[in-house]
Amino acid sequence: MMDTHTRHKALIAPLRAAMYDFEESAVRRALQELSAPDALFRLCHPFGDTVGPDAFYNTAYAPLLKAIPDLERRDTIVMAGPTEKGDNWVGCGGYYTGSFERSWLDIPPTGHQVSLRFHEFFKFTDGKVTEFQALWDIPEVMMQAGSWPMAPSLGREWHVPGPATQDGLVPGPYDGEQGAATCFHIVEMLEYLKKHPSQGGPEVMEMPRFWHPRMSWYGPSGIGTGRGIRGFRNWHQIPFLSGMPDRGQYVDDITYHFFGDRNYAAVTGWPNMIQTVSDDGWMGIAPSGKRISMRSLDFWRVENGLIRENWVLVDLLDAYSQLGVDVFRRLRDFNKARAGFDPETGVALS
Repeated sequence: MMDTHTRHKALIAPLRAAMYDFEESAVRRALQELSAPDALFRLCHPFGDTVGPDAFYNTAYAPLLKAIPDLERRDTIVMAGPTEKGDNWVGCGGYYTGSFERSWLDIPPTGHQVSLRFHEFFKFTDGKVTEFQALWDIPEVMMQAGSWPMAPSLGREWHVPGPATQDGLVPGPYDGEQGAATCFHIVEMLEYLKKHPSQGGPEVMEMPRFWHPRMSWYGPSGIGTGRGIRGFRNWHQIPFLSGMPDRGQYVDDITYHFFGDRNYAAVTGWPNMIQTVSDDGWMGIAPSGKRISMRSLDFWRVENGLIRENWVLVDLLDAYSQLGVDVFRRLRDFNKARAGFDPETGVALS
């Protein structure tokens, strides 16, 4: 008999297959068969929340398919497991790709193949998806179109790879003991990370105890990738803590749940961080003293007892919006000088 978490991965397989050769009726049908009629779909800024699979498709996938008519989905991670509260989730990581032929969210088309990285999490209740959380790396598409209107990334911007071990499509049967051990390693690591800087310098994080010396931290576009502990600290952690030194102090106001599957762990949260943009500011944004919430959906891969790879997506556009920065308005200003766009609005001409 198939165990619960292997069965849940099998239940999303038809949707993933329909999205590989993306065709509207097949994807709509797969979404309807997979989801409860009142399922909550939570997607990154500027999409927001929708209820029911049809509303979600119309909001999210219909415009994307119009812009990328040969759209296809490629998963590099599919893992599942229970949270500490007993909820059952499936986490998928990968990217959408195809030829970017028409404007999408006012991002100018390139006519070339484009990639849109995603982390998508499915919560199952009685064999149906009742909640969906997803972050799409929209800034990545802006960068490929040459129209990222904000500060340049400190880390490396590139096409983020899947797992080096090529085992991200985690097979069954579910190994509860190994999944729990992987989760424990991640949770303990994060507890030590939070000790710095309030309890001491970088040494209090004991990073070599948790992280492989050749680790890769794959951040969202706008932050970029850091290689090794030094790269992680230089290109992400130090700027993050310099701009938001009170991170980790508002745990009673956030929600996050971890689950593990063999050597992989994931975390859901909507939001799962709250902090104040102060001191040096962050990502080129002047310090405002404003407290913001942040959504992050992450995957980790543990190798020989140490974290070798960490995939992180953060809803940066939502963070900008909370700080009063309209990235899309700045994008439209960029587009005004492009052929095929209205010079007054920056919107693509029909």
